[in-house]
Amino acid sequence: MVSDAQSRLVVGLVGGSHLVNHAYFMLLPPIFGPLKADIGVTDAQLGIALGVVGVVVTALQLPFGSLSDSRSRTSVLAISLTFGAVGAILTATAQSFAWLLAASVVTGVGIAGHHPAHYPLIGAATTEDTRGRAYSVHGFTGALGFAAPPAVVATASTLGVDWRVAIGGIAVVGAVYGAGCLLAFDRYVDAAITHPTNERTRESDEPLPTRIRRELRTLLSSPPIVALTVLWFVTSMAGWGIKQYTATLLSSGYSLPEATANFAVSAMLVTGAVLIFAGGWLTDRYSPGPVLVGGYAALVAVAGLLALGTLPTLGALALVLVLSATVDGSRPARASLADSLSTADSAGKNFGLLTVGISGGAAVAPPVLAVVVERAGVEAAFWAVAAIGVVAIALTAGVLHLGEGGATETVQPGD
Repeated sequence: MVSDAQSRLVVGLVGGSHLVNHAYFMLLPPIFGPLKADIGVTDAQLGIALGVVGVVVTALQLPFGSLSDSRSRTSVLAISLTFGAVGAILTATAQSFAWLLAASVVTGVGIAGHHPAHYPLIGAATTEDTRGRAYSVHGFTGALGFAAPPAVVATASTLGVDWRVAIGGIAVVGAVYGAGCLLAFDRYVDAAITHPTNERTRESDEPLPTRIRRELRTLLSSPPIVALTVLWFVTSMAGWGIKQYTATLLSSGYSLPEATANFAVSAMLVTGAVLIFAGGWLTDRYSPGPVLVGGYAALVAVAGLLALGTLPTLGALALVLVLSATVDGSRPARASLADSLSTADSAGKNFGLLTVGISGGAAVAPPVLAVVVERAGVEAAFWAVAAIGVVAIALTAGVLHLGEGGATETVQPGD
């Protein structure tokens, strides 16, 4: 039996890793302007670089998941934290578009490993009556990770420090945390948590490609889970559109200084992180369906109003503050809905497919929205986000119908 102290340690270590990995995921958007000025890349090329990260993350989800289940969760965690830090260093030193693409590939490898390691570690270290709170911490720290790079870059800009120093600082902090995290797991966490059971290890004798194909066929045989995966895909697209272009919209559309716009984005993401807890409470009280529909309706309204470009500056800042929360606040509801559509022996595999939806959205949104911005302006990207909100409402209705009325089980917040 896992002690309370060890359980708290694992949740804390994994939460810190989630923050670091999400910071790596958010490295590029705050430095779009400096990258264009310093190495001469275009908006489309920046979108491609950010999309490459998502492609790599998507491609490696199931392989890393199989490695975590069959060998060692901490080995996947080590790959994640190491490659993430190296990718951040390469980003900080980028001198060309090709260099930036290479940095994106390495960063993507690092980011790809964090969910396949995190969720099994938390599951092994917690009990049924504490797991929901553990996943709330996990979701909260991940949201803070998204908020960190805009704040760091904005602070550096205010102090007259070069953006390369800011990104390099994130890399150094991440590397130091990674070393301490892995050392703590090695010294203080039982092997029963960090390694799979003997039964799972024996299953690893099946060739990895064969196992992945078999598991994928099983996952795709559930229409509600497939529909929910598409929902996670489109909401991931909306979330990345918000993260990628809110600062640009505030700068170009509302004439705010770049540093102020990045501070506003950080404040927006922190607000979204806090409201994850509110989303969990509302889901428990009212069920996932109303929370999802309400959140996506708010997304449509807020993104549409910002896209008009006619709001007073304070009004725009007020709406930006809650923009990310329209997506983040629904995370517990989406997780609860997935939980209710899963059996005891399929929840892990289902979440793996849903994570592919998340990372797939992260791969598709940046290049697609970059083209939209280049051809029609940043306001058009927010009209696209509002349209995605309409699609999300329709998909939610479809998932609830396929799942025969939706979910009422206990929420387990996650990404």
